[in-house]
Amino acid sequence: MKKLLTLLRDNFRHKGKRQQLVNIIKEKGVTDKKVLDAINTIPRHLFMDSSFEDHAYQDKAFPIAADQTISQPYTVAFQTELLEITREDTVLEIGTGSGYQTAVLCELGAKVYSIERQRELYRKTSKFLQKIGYRPKQLSFGDGYKGWPEYAPFDKIIVTAGAPFLPKKLLGQLKIGGRMVIPIGKDVQIMTMFTRKSDTEFNKKEFGNFRFVPLLEDKN
Repeated sequence: MKKLLTLLRDNFRHKGKRQQLVNIIKEKGVTDKKVLDAINTIPRHLFMDSSFEDHAYQDKAFPIAADQTISQPYTVAFQTELLEITREDTVLEIGTGSGYQTAVLCELGAKVYSIERQRELYRKTSKFLQKIGYRPKQLSFGDGYKGWPEYAPFDKIIVTAGAPFLPKKLLGQLKIGGRMVIPIGKDVQIMTMFTRKSDTEFNKKEFGNFRFVPLLEDKN
């Protein structure tokens, strides 16, 4: 646990509820111990409005600022497991949101470059992550569809909002051998993973239906 977290509210009751949450996620099929340990370490209740604190360790999404949500813990764990993060991976995250997924990636040792399209969330989350000791390499307020070409190519790319179509610019910013996990669809999204095999060849796998807030194009 990060040292600064000891200055914030995180007690034995919270830790016990986190362990219960990890058990639920394991029952749903997530097996990567590093991912489960990260979920067990990070105090999700600190990423949510205090009015939702009693619900923080339910396996559900909840509202945050700017009409966005903090993703369901299982979804966070599932996407992260698909990425197969290794320490020092460079990871592009599209949709910083509350910063919870960002913290999970940082806990796994990734070098995280994260883009948020809502200015209110960008400002709030940038300060909050620093406060609790999680320091991504870079955070940006911008259009996630465009990716971050200045720092490309990336080992891994994760999209945490529902994309109605595949953003080809993001695929182009993936290293050969790298993975991108993205939910694609309008009302309901199909979790999709692309693995880059060469400059022009990608493998595609689909992993069932999920629901995300929409990834908006040309927001900024």
